[in-house]
Amino acid sequence: MHEMGIVMQIIEIATASIPAEMTGVRIGRVNLKIGKLSAVVPESLRFCFEIAAKETPLAGAELFIEEVPVKARCRTCRTEWTITGPAFNCTACNSGDIDILSGRELDIVSLEVAD
Repeated sequence: MHEMGIVMQIIEIATASIPAEMTGVRIGRVNLKIGKLSAVVPESLRFCFEIAAKETPLAGAELFIEEVPVKARCRTCRTEWTITGPAFNCTACNSGDIDILSGRELDIVSLEVAD
């Protein structure tokens, strides 16, 4: 389960982002963008986060995940579309010569301090 490794990195980055002079600060929410091609299972990530965040400044924090769809552009006809199935061919000309524009993201967008 590689989600645990990802969660450990999220916790490390979030904890390091808290300024040293802000003692006792707790993170209330972690906002992520995760692409559909990132091979991350959101439910597994949430499960691992809940376990790994205990006894850290992120204990009890909400993990908000925005799933980013897979978008592509055909190099042949320049059509852009959202890929929803297993076929990675252009919807206009059926070319397989495409660029993936989004869907591989795994980003911490922001952290929100708890009240």
